[in-house]
Amino acid sequence: MVEIENKEEKFRELEKYIEEVNYDPSMLINILHKAQSIFLWLPQEVMEFIAEKLKIPKSRVRGVVTFYNFFSTKPVGRIQIKVCLGTACYVKGGDKVMERFLDELGLKNPGDVTPDGMFSVHDVRCVGACSMAPVVLIGEGDFYGRMSPDKVPRLVKKYKKMAEEIKAGGRS
Repeated sequence: MVEIENKEEKFRELEKYIEEVNYDPSMLINILHKAQSIFLWLPQEVMEFIAEKLKIPKSRVRGVVTFYNFFSTKPVGRIQIKVCLGTACYVKGGDKVMERFLDELGLKNPGDVTPDGMFSVHDVRCVGACSMAPVVLIGEGDFYGRMSPDKVPRLVKKYKKMAEEIKAGGRS
C-alpha cells in the first residue's frame, strides 16, 4: 500500500472544497478533479472519504472514477509525461519517443513511476494536434510537437532540474 504524504493536511483541503460546494453529490466530478489535484491520484481511501462526505454509495464514486480516463487509481509522478500514440503520432514515431522517455527515466512500462515519485510516463490517444505529430505533453500543459527520440534527453534534463527545485521546496 502506498503511503499518502501529508495525509491529514490533504484531507482537510479536500473537505474544505467539499464544504464549499455544499456537499452536493451533483458536484462529484468536480470534487474528484479537486481530489486528484491534491493527492495526484485517487486511492481507495480518498474515494471512500468522498462517498462518506457526500452520503452516496462508494460504488457510485468508484464507477465515475473508473469510467473516465482522466482519473487515476494508481500513483503517478508529480511531473507526468504524456506521449501521444494516436494514429498520426504513432506513424511519425511516437512509440520511439515513448521508449526513449522510459529509457531515460529508467522505467519499464508506461504508467510506472520513478523511485523518487517525481516522474511517470503515460501513453495517451489523440490530443488533437496531428499536424505537430508526434506530440508530448509534460506537467501542467507544456506542449512539445514534432518530437523525436533525440530531443528526449534535453527535455528530461530540463524537467529533472525542475524536479530538484520541487524537492527543495522551491516549486509545487
